[in-house]
Amino acid sequence: MEQRIEIERMEEAINIFGSFDENIRLLEQELHVQVTSREGELVIRGDVEETMQAERAIRALLTLSAKGESISEQHVRYVLGLVHSGQEGRISELTRDVICISAKGRPIKPKTIGQKQYVDSILHNTVTIGVGPAGTGKTYLAVAAAVAAFREKQINRIILTRPAVEAGERLGFLPGDLQSKVDPYLRPLYDALFDMLGAETYAKYLERGNIEVAPLAYMRGRTLDDSFIILDEAQNTSREQMKMFLTRMGFGSKVVITGDVTQIDLPGDKVSGLKEALKVLQNVEGVGISKLDENDVVRHVMVQRIIKAYEEYENEKNGKGRK
Repeated sequence: MEQRIEIERMEEAINIFGSFDENIRLLEQELHVQVTSREGELVIRGDVEETMQAERAIRALLTLSAKGESISEQHVRYVLGLVHSGQEGRISELTRDVICISAKGRPIKPKTIGQKQYVDSILHNTVTIGVGPAGTGKTYLAVAAAVAAFREKQINRIILTRPAVEAGERLGFLPGDLQSKVDPYLRPLYDALFDMLGAETYAKYLERGNIEVAPLAYMRGRTLDDSFIILDEAQNTSREQMKMFLTRMGFGSKVVITGDVTQIDLPGDKVSGLKEALKVLQNVEGVGISKLDENDVVRHVMVQRIIKAYEEYENEKNGKGRK
């Protein structure tokens, strides 16, 4: 079968094909089709079903390209996933919302539909719980939303916090004072802020008290008004810590809680505060729960494959355990 797609501008074809035609090669390899560019149109050849899927994928990529997206391998893989699930028509949802502009002038926006729903939840709810595996942008997008709210003067302070629970090590064994001991746990939060604000602006706001990055233990006994508060790695909170954190919220504040319930570093006898909160708060007005999965991973494709392999292994193990 042969399908033709008209291309209005040569730049669009170049963007779709990618450097050294890597994007189109990936699409050809995944769908077993052949795609060529000829006289202002793309020609797709292959079996009927694969050719139709390739056409839908290319039209979705053209939608992204028309909105100024530079098409990458990640875009191609994500669009193919949407085509397989019949959701490629939703691709236009990703071309609208820029959350904020980074210090280097890069627009930061959701890259998957799951991320878009997560960002919408942050914007429309007072408390948002975002759960999902590593690489789904939970922390990064929350920090971007916090910076946007701060720039628009919706809040006066950004507070980023994490529980200082570690995989296999104890804080007491690390050298230095308390700050140098907790800094490694807060590093991903610093990195996201540096990217959004630049080191100089970040240091200025930190000095003024507009930005605070601290371990969760520092939150006890405080009421936080007019603040955007992000609790990261929340799967490592105890149920008491989670309740303490949630009741710190004051007037004019917004809270985002992020975590991955498959990576809990608590002792076996301790209940994760995040797991409990997901059950307790699921029907509370003003609380949004957003669940991301391996389809929302925006890191290297290998991260996506590794997460999927672990998920399948756990499901298989749990299935055998029930027999």
